[in-house]
Amino acid sequence: MKIALGQINPTVGDFSGNAKKIIDFAQRARSAGAGLILFPELSVCGYPPRDLVERPAFVAKNRETVERIAVETNGIAVICGLVTPAHAETGKSVMNSAALLRDGKLAFLQSKMLLPTYDVFDEMRNFAPARQQELFDFCGNRMALTICEDAWNDKHFWNKRLYGFDPVEALVRSGGNFVLNISASPFWLGKRELRRDMLATIARTDKVPVVMVNQVGGNDSLLFDGSSLVFNREGEVIAQGKSFEEDIVYFDSATLEGEMHEQIEGEEASAYAALVLGTRDYVRKCGFGKVIVGLSGGIDSALTAAIATDAMGAENVVGVGMPGPFSSQGSIDDARALAKNLGIRFELLPITDICKSYLNTLKGVFAGLKEDVTEENIQARTRGYLLMALSNKFNAIVLSTGNKSEIAVGYCTLYGDMVGGLAVISDVPKTMVYRISRYVNTRRPIIPQSSLDKPPSAELRPDQKDSDTLPPYDVLDAILEDYVEDSRSAAEIAKSRGLDLDLVKRVTRMVDRAEYKRQQAAPGIKISAKAFGYGRRFPIAAKSEA
Repeated sequence: MKIALGQINPTVGDFSGNAKKIIDFAQRARSAGAGLILFPELSVCGYPPRDLVERPAFVAKNRETVERIAVETNGIAVICGLVTPAHAETGKSVMNSAALLRDGKLAFLQSKMLLPTYDVFDEMRNFAPARQQELFDFCGNRMALTICEDAWNDKHFWNKRLYGFDPVEALVRSGGNFVLNISASPFWLGKRELRRDMLATIARTDKVPVVMVNQVGGNDSLLFDGSSLVFNREGEVIAQGKSFEEDIVYFDSATLEGEMHEQIEGEEASAYAALVLGTRDYVRKCGFGKVIVGLSGGIDSALTAAIATDAMGAENVVGVGMPGPFSSQGSIDDARALAKNLGIRFELLPITDICKSYLNTLKGVFAGLKEDVTEENIQARTRGYLLMALSNKFNAIVLSTGNKSEIAVGYCTLYGDMVGGLAVISDVPKTMVYRISRYVNTRRPIIPQSSLDKPPSAELRPDQKDSDTLPPYDVLDAILEDYVEDSRSAAEIAKSRGLDLDLVKRVTRMVDRAEYKRQQAAPGIKISAKAFGYGRRFPIAAKSEA
C-alpha cells in the first residue's frame, strides 16, 4: 500500500485551521493513490497544549474536530494525534493519544505510555500514561502505533535509559512487524542526527520497518524541524521529508521504496533556517504582521534583521537606528547600509537630547555621585522606550537582539536592549552569531563587512569594548557551553579547558547572578540542547556554593 506522511505545521488551539490542514493533506494523499496518511503527535490541537488540556471545552472541541476529520477524509485511512479523556483513577483528566480514522469513524485508539519530564517537557503534569497498548492490522501488517517518546527508550541505543519499560520492544514481541511513530520532536542542533541514528537502531535490531512523522513549525520557544523518516528493516532511510517546512512524503509498505526530499545540511544553514521559521511562526501565530528591530550597526542586530526579513518579508520589517552620545558614525552608516541591503524601511531617531533630559531631571538626586553603569543604562532604556512606542503605534512586535553569551552573563539591560516580544537569537552564542552571519553573506552580501570586522561594543561610553567587561568570546562561549549546557563545575571547566580557575568562577557567578534578568526576558527560539527558558528551571533568589 502507498502510505503518506503528512508533515504539517499546526497552531495550538486552532482546531479549525489544524483540521483544514489534515483534511487537505489527506485528500491530496488520497488523490495520489495512498491508502493511509500519518500526521504528527497532537496534530488536531497542536503541540504543546500545556495547561489548555485542563479546560473541558478544549478537550470536547478536540473530539468534535476528530469526528469531523473522520467524515471528511472518507476514502483514506488517517492516523492523527489528539487529546482523549483519561481513566478516572489516574488523577489526570486526559491522555496524549493517536487515533486511526477509517471509513468515517474512529477505528482504533492508542495512548502514549512514556511521558517525558525533562528539559522543555512536562507531560506528567498534564497527561495520564496509557495502561496498555495493542496492535492493529493494516495492509497485511501488524502495526505498532507509538507516540514520540515511546520510541526513545531502546536499550540497544541508550547507555542510560529514563524508563523501565520499552513500548516498541513490547509491541514487537507481541507480533508487531511495522512500527509507526507520530511525533512532535523539538529541534536543536544535532537532534536530527540523533533521532535518525536512534530510529535506525530500532529498525536494525527488531528487523522491522520504522516510520516517523514529525511536526514542523514554531510554537512559542519550541521549533519543530519536520525531517520525517522511513527506515527499512536494515535501518536504511528509504523516505524522508524536508526540514523546516510542511511536506507530504510517500512510500510503499511492501517494497519499502519511497521519496527522498532534500533536507538542509550544515550547522549554520540549519540554525538559520530554524531561526527564520521560528520567528515567522511566533510573530504570525501571536497575531502580528509587522516587526521592528533596533539597528545598532553591530553584528547581533544585523543578523536579527536578516532573519526577520527572510521570515516576514522586507515590506513588514522596520529597522530603527537610535544613535546616542557615544555612537560612532561608522555604526550609523552600517545600520543604514544594512537596511538598504535588506530593502527594509529605516528610521533614524537620535537619543542624545532625550538622555540629557533624563540626566537633567536626575541631577539633583545624583549630585556628588560619579557616573557609572547607571548613565549607560539610561541610554539603553531610552532606546527601549522608543522601540515600544513604535510597537504600540504601528501594532508591530519588537524583536530584541541579545545573543546567548550576553544573556548568560547579564551583559544586557532590563527594560533597555532586552525589551521586545521575541528574543530571536537568545539561544545563539556570540561566536555562532558570527558564523551564521558569514553564512548569510555567502547567500547574498547583506551584512556590512565592517559589522563583522569591528570589535563588539555597546557604545555606551567612550571607546567602550565588550572585552572591557567580558573575556574574549571564544573563551566565554566555551565556559558557558560547559556550565550551562553540560552542568560542569568551575573546577572541571578550568581543568579540562586549561583556563584560570578564578576567571571561570567569575563567569559562573555572573551566570548565576543574572537569573533574575533572564526570567524577565522575552521568550527565545530554542536551537541548542539547553536553552534559557522553561527548559532550564533555576531559582532566582539563591546562592550556589558548588
